[in-house]
Amino acid sequence: PREKVTTVNVGTTEEMYKAVMDNLPLADIVIKAAAPADYRPEKVADNKIKADNVQLKLTKNPDIAAAVGKIKADKTLVAFCAETRDLIESAKKKLVSKNADLVVANDVTKKGAGFDTDTNIASFVTKDGVENLPLMSKAELAGLILDKITELRNDSRSHS
Repeated sequence: PREKVTTVNVGTTEEMYKAVMDNLPLADIVIKAAAPADYRPEKVADNKIKADNVQLKLTKNPDIAAAVGKIKADKTLVAFCAETRDLIESAKKKLVSKNADLVVANDVTKKGAGFDTDTNIASFVTKDGVENLPLMSKAELAGLILDKITELRNDSRSHS
C-alpha cells in the first residue's frame, strides 16, 4: 500500500548516499536501480563563472551499492548493470565488487531494451549463474525481479 511508502527526495549523489545509509537499518531489501552520477565537480562556484575557457575538475562520488554491500549483513542487495558491451562479464564483476545478491543486467544496444522504451531484455546474474530473459514489458520484468528476490531470500533462509 502507498501509505507504507516513504519518499525521500534528493538532488545529488551525495544526498542519495546519505538517504540510503540513514534508512538502511529499516530495510530488508535494497534495490539500487538508480544510476547516480559517478563524478561531481570538485568545486561548486558561488557565483556565475564569467570566462571564455573553463577547466572542470571532477571527483568521484560515493558508490552507494558498494557501501551497502559492505555492511548489508542479512539484507538482500540488488544492483543493475546497463552496458553496451561485455554485459555478463561486467555484471559478474559488479556482483562481486558490490557484494550484491542479484544483478539485473541489460544490453542497452538491443532493440526493445534500454531507457527509451517500455520493454526490456534482461539477464539475472547471481552467484549460482546467469538466467537470460526474453523481451518483456518493464512492468513484467519488475515482477520477475521481485519473484527472484523472494527466491533468493527463501534460499538464504533454508541454508541458515
